[in-house]
Amino acid sequence: MSKAKKFIRKFKDVKTLPHVVTSLSGLIADEDSTMKDFEEVIKMDPTLVVRLLRLVNSPFYGLSQRVDSISRAVAYLGMKNLHNMAVTDALKNIFQEKVQSPIFSREKLWLHCAAVSICAKMIAERIFEINGDDAYLCGILHDFGLIVESQVEPEKFYAACEACDEDHLIVQMEQEYLGTDHCEIGYLMTVDWKMPEAIQVAIRDHHLTSGDYPPESLTGIIQIAEYITGQLGHTAFEGIVATLPDHLVAHMQENMDEYKVLIEDLPEEMSNAQDLYGG
Repeated sequence: MSKAKKFIRKFKDVKTLPHVVTSLSGLIADEDSTMKDFEEVIKMDPTLVVRLLRLVNSPFYGLSQRVDSISRAVAYLGMKNLHNMAVTDALKNIFQEKVQSPIFSREKLWLHCAAVSICAKMIAERIFEINGDDAYLCGILHDFGLIVESQVEPEKFYAACEACDEDHLIVQMEQEYLGTDHCEIGYLMTVDWKMPEAIQVAIRDHHLTSGDYPPESLTGIIQIAEYITGQLGHTAFEGIVATLPDHLVAHMQENMDEYKVLIEDLPEEMSNAQDLYGG
């Protein structure tokens, strides 16, 4: 068994995504599933229903009419959007449930993931004119492997964090101290959760420094989103900002006017999403 799989096995004994969320992932992956199937699964968790309806009616979605039922929420937002909200709700609780360490802050990591997810959705929709649902979900999930490491082997994980700086990337330090990294762990967990393959690949590859993946791929979008949010101070580790591969730098330079507008609008989008990730 690989080191990453051992981490996941130990983590699963403590905490995993609620059954309702993994069930929703299965429905998303099944082309024959219906909106009614989706509604029936969500209704299994009445508390989740209340939270989802509150989020649906938050400024982030800007709906003109109040939504008062899951069936209407699915009709307005679609199955993927509701699934993403359920995942966000579940992960928020996992990120925030432990006492923070001065070396590594789960709260800071959560805010980083939230910023990346919102920025990634904006990039997908504004820059590449594609649906941003998968980009959003990938942003929320991309660093989840860090939570697994911090819970399973905290001492080694904190040592890796302390050794991390601009010249010693976190993935390098994870491999040195833990024998795996959060990209591999996150990839295997999203396979287990039946997330879309494109999300699995992007999580596995989001720290790649070279490759032929295009800017409009989920890998490219997440890397650009991490760079932009890092420049605005939303980093996973204090003072360490993600760098971009050359082909993504070139892409941003070629589309700088569009990215400037996006960056100007990002704080407002994050403020509108406060109910989604901050409450």
